[in-house]
Amino acid sequence: MATSTGRCIAGTCVLALWGMAAQAQILIGQTVGVTGAVAATVKESSTGAMLYIDAVNAKGGVGGEKIEIITLDDKFDPKLTATNARQLIEERQVVALFMTRGTPHTEGIIPLLEQHGVPLIGPSTGAMVLHTPVKRRVFNVRAPYQREAERAMAHLTAQGMTRIAVVHVDDSFGADGLEGAQRGLTLAKLQAVAVAKFDRSKPDFSAIVPRLVKAEAQAILIIGSGTAVVDGIKAMKVAGIGAQILTLSNNASGGFVKLLGDQARGVIVSQVMPQTISYAIVKEATQLAKARDIADLSPAMLEGFASAKVLVEALRRTNGKPTREHLQSALEGMHKFDLGGLDISYSPSDHTGLDFSDLSIISAAGKFRR
Repeated sequence: MATSTGRCIAGTCVLALWGMAAQAQILIGQTVGVTGAVAATVKESSTGAMLYIDAVNAKGGVGGEKIEIITLDDKFDPKLTATNARQLIEERQVVALFMTRGTPHTEGIIPLLEQHGVPLIGPSTGAMVLHTPVKRRVFNVRAPYQREAERAMAHLTAQGMTRIAVVHVDDSFGADGLEGAQRGLTLAKLQAVAVAKFDRSKPDFSAIVPRLVKAEAQAILIIGSGTAVVDGIKAMKVAGIGAQILTLSNNASGGFVKLLGDQARGVIVSQVMPQTISYAIVKEATQLAKARDIADLSPAMLEGFASAKVLVEALRRTNGKPTREHLQSALEGMHKFDLGGLDISYSPSDHTGLDFSDLSIISAAGKFRR
């Protein structure tokens, strides 16, 4: 079982997750919202990553060295993300950063990654800005948000829906998802009946909901994170809006469903990982989860698990020399690595990772179902 140790450095609390509580020799850094709006999903994705890293450490680690993930809580604040990343890179001397969360948060640390030659593996954001043009130090695992949003629109229009609204957070993530949604609507020769945005720090839906009521939307795509989306959906339900509600995969967690409570049933959530046991990666992760008495493997856990597999494989390919430079080379040389029914490839000109995208609906039991 993995254990956790806490410490504070320069007033910042550090949560260090150790595989087998051993003397870790390969240091990997993470800055993410352990508390704040995305905490529920972060907890699940981190649990998924540690399922795999713990299993690797239990067998001796990589090249005889254990892996330690040092996680700093940025409270989902882009400014704190930058501060944490600098601390991890310059003071803790981590080999790589891992699974950041948030589009503006990740964008903000790219200059720092370039300055120090540090790879970032598996950012938990599907922002197109991290894909095109290629960001040399960023290695995406999951599919882009634009693909998710476009597929969601294709699903709705295939169901005969023509009155579709989009509500999005007013930042680069929201703009990215909106672009994908608009592309999907354009392909169907439609336009959104309403487009509204809300503030990331202080979301307020009091003026947005009346617009949605007036628009008589048949479906509403809400693009945002965690508690903000939960608040938005609840406000729509209170106003009597009966439209089909959709959101993106950054909310594909059991924690998100729990926060929605009675309002969760019927909400469509896009997915960037398969959910069926016919995929070897799902079977592998499910078995490791059961060994840890985790009954339900959420999509967020599976995304963390997949990112951890990429990290470990890249470390193995450094042939006992897990430096920043060797890790960068190992990642760019990874071609058709089988994650378990899903192949992932990188090259100097392509850091996109997977292209898998699907849709699920939250059942009455609070489970994600295809």
